[in-house]
This record gives sequence, C-alpha cells and structure tokens, in this order.
Amino acid sequence: MVKLVVATTVDPASICPAKELLAKPGWQPGPTLDEGIRSFSNGDVRLLEHDKGIVEEDDLDQRWENATGQTVDEVIFLSKHTAVSNRPALTIHPIGVPHLKEGDVPPQGGKPGWAAPPNPRMGPWMILLNKIAESHNLIPEFEITFEATHHGPVTTKPTMFIEIGSTEEYWKRPDAAQVVALLVWEGLGLGGGPPVGNWSSTSANNKVLLGIGGGHYVPRHTDVIKKDGCWVGQLLSGYSLPMEDPGPSKGKVNAHDIAGTWKHSIRAAYDATKAGFPGGEILAHLDQKSFKSWQKNAIIEFLGAQNIKIGKPGDFQKS
Repeated sequence: MVKLVVATTVDPASICPAKELLAKPGWQPGPTLDEGIRSFSNGDVRLLEHDKGIVEEDDLDQRWENATGQTVDEVIFLSKHTAVSNRPALTIHPIGVPHLKEGDVPPQGGKPGWAAPPNPRMGPWMILLNKIAESHNLIPEFEITFEATHHGPVTTKPTMFIEIGSTEEYWKRPDAAQVVALLVWEGLGLGGGPPVGNWSSTSANNKVLLGIGGGHYVPRHTDVIKKDGCWVGQLLSGYSLPMEDPGPSKGKVNAHDIAGTWKHSIRAAYDATKAGFPGGEILAHLDQKSFKSWQKNAIIEFLGAQNIKIGKPGDFQKS
C-alpha cells in the first residue's frame, strides 16, 4: 500500500512545498508515468510531479496502480488557494462536485455528481497544521481553516487538498512551503515518528462529521473540528445544496417536493464519506443558522428517510 502526494510545476504553492519535501532525507527517483509524470519514493510514500494544472490529471491513483502494481490507499494534493479577500491562508479540504448534474461542465475538474472519499487524516492534520504554523510564526498572519468540498481531479481513493493562499506573494512564501512540507513529512511518519490520522473503526470515538451547510470556509464545522480534533468527512457548503424555493404554501412542504440536486449531493457525500471511513459512524452536522426554515426542515426530513443520523457538536469529541 502506498500513499500518493501530488504536485505540479505550474503552481508555486504546489511545487515549492514539494521541493522542500524532496530536500529531506530518504527520497529515491521512481518510475515515470505516462505523459512524463515524474515520481520519487520514500518508504511507502510516492511523490508525483506533473506539468499541468493540479485539477487536470484525473485518475492518478488508478494510473499509478496500473503502471506499478502498487495499491494506492490515499492521495494528497498540494495546491494554491485563491480568495477574493486575498488573505493569507493555509487550507485543507475534501474534493468533489456532487451537486452538478449530468451535462454540466465542472469549472475546476471532477465529474458531475461525483465526490471522492475524504482522506481520514484531514481532522487530525488540521490540529497538526495549526501547531506547525504556530511554531513557524505564521499565526495570526495566516488563517488556518477548512474549505468546503469543491473541484477535481477525479480520484477513487481517500483524498484531500492542502493549499497555500491567497496571492502569488504567499504562494511563493518559503516559510509557508516549509510548513506544508513539514505537515506531510510528520503527518505521514516520514521523519520516524508515528503517522498522524490513521483511521481505525475501533478507535475510542469512531464518529465522523459530515458537514452540511454554511459558507465556503464552513466555520461552524471548522469550530467543532478544531476544538475536538474529530474525524472529518465531506463538507457540503450551501452552494453544493441547490434547492428550489417551493414558494408560499398553506400546507407542509415535503422534501420530495423541493427540486434541485441537493438530495443527490447529500447522498453522494454520505456514500463517499462511508467509503473513506470503513466501519465509521457517519453523523451529519448541520449549520442550522445558514438555512431558511423550509430548507432545514427538508434536509432533516431527507436525512431521516436516508437513515443518516444527525450529530450535535458534543458527539464528535475524541474522548
């Protein structure tokens, strides 16, 4: 079983942390994949380096398995982050575009209706990222946060993105690159310590947070995760839950009556999270204040019909 770390030369926030990682001991050149994708190996980690946009190379997990015969158990992408605010940030997030319907063209890779299994390391690595960023004096200058599920590329193995934002000045910052490289180095146990965030369904608390609702930086979900270091699944923001307003109604509005791809989005995110956390108890965590009452009622009704339990913040504590 090998772990893929993927970087691209066309993005300084991707290749700079990759170079920092490769400067550490133990790396050896590995095979070259199709289209000139270079690889380097260190223990059970394989760092892949390509020359396209980070969301443009689909199925790298399958392609690696086909080329080498080595089974991939997770994928970690290094990338830049952009934001209207231009605020410096270090972010982690799952990927997918489960709200898009067939025929839609995903603006940043992926395929309509799809969500990748989330990488179980996301929650524990958020705690570790905070610690490393603080030790490198990046806090409070940099915001350390989750982002909601978005974009590609297509993968089938547990996946996450680690990003540096939000302008070219910060994408090229050596200290930010060092923090991301150290996160991967320590998090995967390459430095000799134990890996951080290995999933086991027999852990003290096997409850997994499936975030539903909120803005792009999913603040209410992030608060719970940072406080308790809990397991994190897919994180659906409001824009991944398109719901058509049923308009004024004298009677009760049923979930069945509310059009939009929101139901498929929730189901795809739940199924992907279940695949990423075998044996885990997946609990939906709702950002209730982000919904209108008819939206909240419909979502709660749909979750009940799908036998998806709803969790409160205290349910996710790793005590």
